[in-house]
Amino acid sequence: MKDWVFLFPGQGSQYVGMGRELYEDYREVRELFESAGEILGMDLARLCFEGPESELVLTENVQPAITAVNLACYTVLRLHEIYPAGAAGHSLGEYSALFASGALGFQEVMGLVRWRGRLMHEASLCEPGSMAAVMDFDEGRLREICTLCDVEVANINSPDQIIITGRSESVDRAMALSTDSGAKKCVKLNVSGPWHSRCMSMAKEKFEPHVLQCSFKKPQIPVVSNIDALPLQSADEAPRKLVEQICGSVLWRQSMEWFIQAGFDHFVEVGPKKVLRGLMRRINRNVKVMNVEDLESLASFLQANR
Repeated sequence: MKDWVFLFPGQGSQYVGMGRELYEDYREVRELFESAGEILGMDLARLCFEGPESELVLTENVQPAITAVNLACYTVLRLHEIYPAGAAGHSLGEYSALFASGALGFQEVMGLVRWRGRLMHEASLCEPGSMAAVMDFDEGRLREICTLCDVEVANINSPDQIIITGRSESVDRAMALSTDSGAKKCVKLNVSGPWHSRCMSMAKEKFEPHVLQCSFKKPQIPVVSNIDALPLQSADEAPRKLVEQICGSVLWRQSMEWFIQAGFDHFVEVGPKKVLRGLMRRINRNVKVMNVEDLESLASFLQANR
């Protein structure tokens, strides 16, 4: 049996129909969706399987929806006696990672991601903005441009992809300067707010009390946090890191490098799409990386794990 690090995707990996096959094939997944729906007061199964997409992509809906699918995929792996040796989640996905580690309970995870989505949406209405991917560009030079244009680094996803965030006109200016300075490509992202920026300060402030009232436990496996690319050492660290993550950068490349340097070389993306699988191939092509989101990918993963 190989030691697999579970990677949980975040907002942006959603699609109408995600999780449907596992829901139809596994009673435990149907029970999970039912429990999540009761906690949230919403029909998550209908939202995930039928949409419409315009409703699914709303921040306050998509965050609990993706989390439910992540945890459904995780549940199925446990049913096949596949357990994580470590875990990390991309932004929103960090809540799934905390659940998989035993640090946070199901009801608390689902409640937190619903509040997180609502409060981020509210903040984006008060301080609207945008995000952009900058490809194949020196990080140091990009940070200089961010300072000059008053934008921030939202995600360091891989050696050749950094996401910037802030007010729209500032992001546009930073994109133009980056292109003029030699960036291979700059792409505006289809997002509804300037996530992971100080524009989310209101959301961070309002979210903190919800996090602090939750009961955290010490993770049973290494969980590497977005905010500092280091594993949680105690239960007390988790709330602060989740709160800081609202406005702080997602250090995904550095998080994956921590696992690799610690000797882990098998990774599986547990949840919709293959975004993190793709990023890992750009971070380090020498490690094994797979994904589980439906019956076909599950069968491939189980075959590889024999």
